[in-house]
Amino acid sequence: MNQHPDTTFDLKPLRLQSGEGRRLDLQLAIEPFALGNETYAVEPALVPAGLDVSRTTANGYALRLHFEVDLRGPCFRCLEPATQHFTVDAREIEQPGGGDELESPYVDDEVIDLTSWARDTLALTLPAQILCREDCAGLCATCGVNLNDAPDHAHESAPDPRWAKLRELEL
Repeated sequence: MNQHPDTTFDLKPLRLQSGEGRRLDLQLAIEPFALGNETYAVEPALVPAGLDVSRTTANGYALRLHFEVDLRGPCFRCLEPATQHFTVDAREIEQPGGGDELESPYVDDEVIDLTSWARDTLALTLPAQILCREDCAGLCATCGVNLNDAPDHAHESAPDPRWAKLRELEL
């Protein structure tokens, strides 16, 4: 495997005939993600990936990109370091003249834009929140204590401010 990331892949040199396919091993560099004003690093720096290419009839391609990565950054709830593992398995069809549904936005003149495809498919795999653990309790809304470390943490409940004028009454 090479030590430089693959950003594009030219399908022409494969010279595939209809029904033929190839499995290729690549290395991809995926830029860090910004989610909710926080940055999440993608690890490893060079992501080992597999690219399966099959030639379809009518000079098209069926493509599959698969890889696994870890995302590291702050937990959405408690802000402690969080790492989540993701497995990405994406498929695309490139059938020239087949309309929008059969033309991949990542293939242009038989050259695949691997960087964009990998980033977009990883983004679609991500959950709404990156958490340090599934049952993260988050931070106390009053004082900011990490509730994972202090499960019995509580505050005296303050009186409802809507009843403040009634407390001023002298009976």
